[in-house]
Amino acid sequence: MMGGVKIDFHVHIFPTWAAEEMESLCRREPAFSSMYRGRRGAMADHRQLLQAMDEAGIEASVALGFAWRDQELCRRHNDYLLEAAAISGGRIIPFCTVNMGAPGAAAELERCARGGARGVGELRPEDQGWCLNGPQGEELASLARRWRLVLAFHVSEPVGHGYPGKGGLSLSSFHDFARAHADVTLVACHLGGGLPFFAHMPEVRELCRRIYFDTAACPFLYSPSAYRQVVELVGADRLLFGSDFPLLSQVRVMGHLAEAALGDGELEAVLGKNAAHLLGHVDA
Repeated sequence: MMGGVKIDFHVHIFPTWAAEEMESLCRREPAFSSMYRGRRGAMADHRQLLQAMDEAGIEASVALGFAWRDQELCRRHNDYLLEAAAISGGRIIPFCTVNMGAPGAAAELERCARGGARGVGELRPEDQGWCLNGPQGEELASLARRWRLVLAFHVSEPVGHGYPGKGGLSLSSFHDFARAHADVTLVACHLGGGLPFFAHMPEVRELCRRIYFDTAACPFLYSPSAYRQVVELVGADRLLFGSDFPLLSQVRVMGHLAEAALGDGELEAVLGKNAAHLLGHVDA
């Protein structure tokens, strides 16, 4: 039932300095502190990711950057992601991150794009202190068009239980940005904060048909029946397998998807074919 290419579209890896400098980083970076203070075991490096991928039978993983407020921290983390991708033999696909409210963001995105980054994310504008639906968001969209970058956003559910890192970007803000930028390729992480469930509205359904939604951390948020509903509302071709490794194991999220009563073709699409198409892996 789980044959075909498997691509995890949502993982996180950190360089060693993030753990070594944790106390200092937690004092300077509120979002990082809320998610990682006292939880060094919640961070993994590229070696641990590759080992987990081997165990789960994952061909490739999209490694997302962290939304640091400090642009220099973004640059240092981007360096690590690009280096990890280069030594992985193509198995790690880098998505880098910048603070669009900081000087030098455009130059850093250009540097990352030239260095092999395929996208930008995980974007959390509200944690970094800039407005997605303002001048910085317009500049981001322009850069994405110019460099053909995918934009991956953390989108928070407006209801439900709280958890570290739930903030970052409201559902309404993402919705407005997506409506305004139909020609930019968007991935809404964590089932887009529940946006597909509003697709009973015709205008939202039309919008969702050009957005991808990943499944990162969904076992913490939804029952497996949620995937079936997303497929019925917006199509199996809009759903991407994402684990949020190391928060959740890749095996666990694949098992959660297997409980969703998806057809074999639908499940293969979600587990990798959709991501292969999006990333241009035509031979996958």
